[in-house]
Amino acid sequence: MSTEDVGDDLLETVDDEEEEEAMTAPEVLHKLEEAWLNEKFSPDLLPVKSNLVECMLDQIVAMENNISTLKKGDFRISVHRMEIDRIRYVISSYLRHRLAKIESLTTHVLQEEEKRRDSENVLMSPAELEFAKGYCNSVMTHLTNTALDHMPLKAATPNAKEIAVLPNLDSYVFLKVNENTENVLVEEETVDAREEIMDFEKGDQHIMRYKPIASLVESGAVSLI
Repeated sequence: MSTEDVGDDLLETVDDEEEEEAMTAPEVLHKLEEAWLNEKFSPDLLPVKSNLVECMLDQIVAMENNISTLKKGDFRISVHRMEIDRIRYVISSYLRHRLAKIESLTTHVLQEEEKRRDSENVLMSPAELEFAKGYCNSVMTHLTNTALDHMPLKAATPNAKEIAVLPNLDSYVFLKVNENTENVLVEEETVDAREEIMDFEKGDQHIMRYKPIASLVESGAVSLI
């Protein structure tokens, strides 16, 4: 039994890049689970999927309301509760993975967010951005008070790019192909130092470095597993 059993007729509206797409609650949950696994296995912070999270939070409220109409002792109540717990776990795990990356890659993600200022595909939600800025300021204040104030003047003004912790984009990931994609440039190191171009077919699975397929993960052409 799944979200289809409670509030099956509920339609969720989700922004998909520049278009709006009407989706059922199970479809939204599937998208959120995909975003969760991508976030879990990618070395870098991915664009936030706030719309999916908000839709599923609304769906939890709808499911709770529907459960309240069932008679006490109805076996469906416990099953629906398990489904709600599963959804909550996916949401909380997704947000925890993002928060951990923001904490470890603070300067980097703030720099990347600045590059996306005029883009609709933002990297962080307003709350995440506020947290990242506050966390960065706290770290710099602590660093200044405990170390930099006791160093020569030239060493007391660190460059943001120099102290930024960068994600390991050369780490290997497992992926499955969602859409046929031709001419993917795979920058694998070979004996003759030549670059390799691959065609991805839907349903295929590969293991390769994250960097060449980062844009495909973001577009949804491939998913991490």
